[in-house]
Amino acid sequence: MANVTVIGAQWGDEGKGKIVDWLASRADAVVRFQGGHNAGHTLVVGNATYKLSLLPSGIVSGTLSIIGNGVVLDPWALREEVAKLEGQGVTVTADNLAIADNCPLILPMHRDLDGLRETAAGKGKIGTTGRGIGPAYEDKVGRRAIRVCDLAHLDALDAQLDRLCAHHDALRAGFDQPPVDREALLADLRDVADFVLRFAQPVWKRLKKVRKAGAKILFEGAQGVLLDVDHGTYPFVTSSNTVSGTAASGSGLGPGSTGFVLGIVKAYTTRVGSGPFPTELDDEVGQRLGERGHEFGTVTGRQRRVGWFDAVLVRQTCAVSGVTGIALTKIDVLDGLDAVRICTGYRLKGNVYDYLPSHAAEQAAVEPIYEEMEGWSQSTAGARSFADLPANAIKYIQRVQELIECPVALVSTSPERDDTILMRDPFVD
Repeated sequence: MANVTVIGAQWGDEGKGKIVDWLASRADAVVRFQGGHNAGHTLVVGNATYKLSLLPSGIVSGTLSIIGNGVVLDPWALREEVAKLEGQGVTVTADNLAIADNCPLILPMHRDLDGLRETAAGKGKIGTTGRGIGPAYEDKVGRRAIRVCDLAHLDALDAQLDRLCAHHDALRAGFDQPPVDREALLADLRDVADFVLRFAQPVWKRLKKVRKAGAKILFEGAQGVLLDVDHGTYPFVTSSNTVSGTAASGSGLGPGSTGFVLGIVKAYTTRVGSGPFPTELDDEVGQRLGERGHEFGTVTGRQRRVGWFDAVLVRQTCAVSGVTGIALTKIDVLDGLDAVRICTGYRLKGNVYDYLPSHAAEQAAVEPIYEEMEGWSQSTAGARSFADLPANAIKYIQRVQELIECPVALVSTSPERDDTILMRDPFVD
């Protein structure tokens, strides 16, 4: 049986939560390997809806859920999320949740800095969630982070705090803000330390044991490849690598463990926040897709920008992330359209491109080249076999996989866990 790595193959919000939840019911462990609580997943199980930001999606089904070292962890957000889930009847204990003891922490100063920078940037703002993700990663690579393991040694934190506060106090002064209140920070950390430490352990060791036992591991990516700090639409990206290769470094298992790479792809395109969007629709069709797709961010509540499916971008993300097969979601949102469009290339300064250029100005200037297909009036909602789909919806799916040069493994036809058409089993291939 293969392990599976799930990533978003667009700008995030592709419906990973439902797919991961569906796969998690068949896995033995689910691992988050990058990002933080800026990653929102919505799970619909029966009559219950669960909104997760930091916890792996497997926690709802009782599957062993692991937060790897590649994640930046807000301990107070974790405590709130666990309390909310427990209020919905989900049990969260050290038996089903493990947190890497070398995981860096998101601190109040990181949230402060995130907000100060965005406010000062004006029109040049990136569109972050303001949750301190970027500044926390900066401190990690700057070797001044406070990590989960430090919560057990708060009385010996003076040298680390000296380095951390020397950096942040200078930045805060530039924004006319007072220095970091070290005593208040230590008090906050003492308040949350015992809660976090009950889950802390060397998860690389736990994962090694799980893998040795022949268990199936599901690696759960956050955001999407187009938000990758290297391969995304820079600078309008997140602060971590979101490609599948990060599953190895962000969990403590080697690259041979990541298995089948499943790219989650929405049947149209959305993004939240600033940045280029070649196929964006500012018309009635775009409004209709947004309303039918309930396109609002799980974490931010911001309305998502909406556009036609961009095969150029998805072909590119599948290539750089080594996608084995895709899960196509929200096909039902396209029901009832007379015609549907797919972007097959770009025009820029008289030239035709089959990829998105790296420079931000060129990304913003490309014009999409569309291929139009006949739509379908019949409903695809709730279909659980390929035979239940309208003929034109099948043609659309087939054309998508031809253009992105990657096969469709799953088709999701509603937010419900079981409304899924399985064409290729990731845990077997």
